[in-house]
Amino acid sequence: MPPKAITRTDVDAVLFDLDGVVTETAKVHSVCWKKAFDDFLEQHAQQTGQPFTPFDISSDYNQYVDGKLRQEGVRSFLASRNIELPYGDPEGPSDQATVWGIGKRKDEMFTTVLREQGVDILEDGMALVRHVRALGCKTAVVSSSKNCLAVLKAAGIEEYFDVRVDGTTVDALGINGKPAPDSFLKAAELLGVSPDRSVVVEDAIAGVQAGKSGNFGLVVGVARKGDEEALRANGADIVVTDLQTLIV
Repeated sequence: MPPKAITRTDVDAVLFDLDGVVTETAKVHSVCWKKAFDDFLEQHAQQTGQPFTPFDISSDYNQYVDGKLRQEGVRSFLASRNIELPYGDPEGPSDQATVWGIGKRKDEMFTTVLREQGVDILEDGMALVRHVRALGCKTAVVSSSKNCLAVLKAAGIEEYFDVRVDGTTVDALGINGKPAPDSFLKAAELLGVSPDRSVVVEDAIAGVQAGKSGNFGLVVGVARKGDEEALRANGADIVVTDLQTLIV
């Protein structure tokens, strides 16, 4: 039976996803993705004569985009629509009809919202972060987002994490993003801990898949979207709706 709480006896480190776990930026991400994809899909429909079917946040976002690196989310969603685009130039303009172009348009929208509206903190997530640090556990934030540092700073919580592995880190090191376990394994390595004595806390299917395939000691799924069964089916050892239930 998986433990019902995180204790120092069994755990050396806890690795937290960011969006949807400790900050409430997932909704902003999904809205920005919808705008970026719909703009492209409308143009694509006009050029090909095919019907325009908009991006669906409730299904397309969770299945193809959530938790993945920006370019992999674009590629995955477009493949579901039988659309293939060149990756393009990562340093190119955001109006290019490429995987990187769509991703950069989304990122520009997100940066604008972040600057204008700030970040909401999920109190149950931060309560668990503070709790495990008080126990003496090391902590890391492991996010697919290249905006991770900006979000941490906007929320004022950067100091609560000993290590940060994010989309920028993944690109710089040339490792695979979620659902591959590489980013979580890198965080454990940087913390100097063994995966089997570390906990992964994730709200995305790609994230729990990464934790499971990395053979982490415990993978916690956070069901923010009523997706308890999907999280369990994809690798979560336990699923909670409130992370404070893991605090003794």
